[in-house]
Amino acid sequence: MKKEKFNIIQDSCIPLPLENVDTDQIVPARFLKATTREGFGENLFRDWRFDEQGNKIESFVLNDPTYSGRILVAGKNFGSGSSREHAAWAIADYGFRVVVSSFFADIHKNNELNNFVLPVVVTEQFLKELFDSIYANPRTEVIVNLPEQTITNTATGKSETFEINAYKKHCLMNGLDDIDYLLSNKDKIESWEAAR
Repeated sequence: MKKEKFNIIQDSCIPLPLENVDTDQIVPARFLKATTREGFGENLFRDWRFDEQGNKIESFVLNDPTYSGRILVAGKNFGSGSSREHAAWAIADYGFRVVVSSFFADIHKNNELNNFVLPVVVTEQFLKELFDSIYANPRTEVIVNLPEQTITNTATGKSETFEINAYKKHCLMNGLDDIDYLLSNKDKIESWEAAR
């Protein structure tokens, strides 16, 4: 898994204005047999992207060349259902760095953070305006500033702040997973043990 440091991302967005998108829709259960994270992006929203014969469903947003970018803008209650981490693997492997929604299922939200994807919770009004901006101009960019914890819709100039756990923020900004973080504190741990 790429552990790219996260600071400020400014990019266009892919709109998915569906509510209650669960983890089985994000990556169907039949793809959970793999034990490594690679290749899951191919099966992100698999049953919405492809028909039973494996042909692209042109009307689905990921198959529409009008939209591109590393920011997925989703409807309310994203990532509900089972706790499978594979859903976050698929989002990260596809290339998304940010998912914006007005509400995330807690376990999925944590799984995204553990896979270097930033879940940004915004108000429903901000989310609606963002969808409107993207549909009016698919090249609309959003600025996600992790150090300041702000998200800005460049089309309207409107910004909101978002919450993030301080530890997860530190890990994202430094490209550290939980094990990397422990290893970065190895000297402190060893000196604490030696003093006991």
